Amino acid sequence: MSHTLGIRQAQKQKTRQALLDAALGLLEEQSLSSLGLREVTRAVGVAPTAFYRHFRSTADLGVALVEEALGSLHPMIRTTVSTTGDHEERITRAIELISRHVDGYPAHVRFIARERHGGVQPVREAIRAQLARFAQEVKDELAQDPVSEGWSEDDLLMLAHLYVDQMLITASLFLEAQEGPEEEREERTRNVAQVATRQMRLIGLGRHHWLD
Repeated sequence: MSHTLGIRQAQKQKTRQALLDAALGLLEEQSLSSLGLREVTRAVGVAPTAFYRHFRSTADLGVALVEEALGSLHPMIRTTVSTTGDHEERITRAIELISRHVDGYPAHVRFIARERHGGVQPVREAIRAQLARFAQEVKDELAQDPVSEGWSEDDLLMLAHLYVDQMLITASLFLEAQEGPEEEREERTRNVAQVATRQMRLIGLGRHHWLD
């Protein structure tokens, strides 16, 4: 009996993941608010009623996509502001990590960029909650840096939000750099990295003089 239940559970998880993957593919060209569940089930090859065995609505599916897109990134986000290395090394490490993530998961990055201010409230709230977690984790890392001595908790959290917002902006720009003529992609990507480096330097400069 337990073996049979295990097979059923595995099949259920496989179908759930197929629905998520199909939705993510369909969302390359449209927003979640315009996505119909029949589109998703048709792409997977299951009956529309099967959708409700996994998700209450397309909004519920969207929240699951947020978790898939952002839930595993917490260690990476902390690494981008780790106190290991000098300021320039940290900036280079952060930008390289963001660039690699965009290369590996462009559909997830596009989904978050579009739906962060999209028309589906539960998804907006889920993204906001994940970004708030990122900011708190970044704040905790920043607090360990001697440069943060004397900073208030509120100011550290404000700085953390600046870093998180900058990471999102940089990810979106790397995503845009993937579009257009292939032969110009390397130059576009290099330009994004150069701009992002200067922006991170500017934040760092302000940080070092905040208490002056």
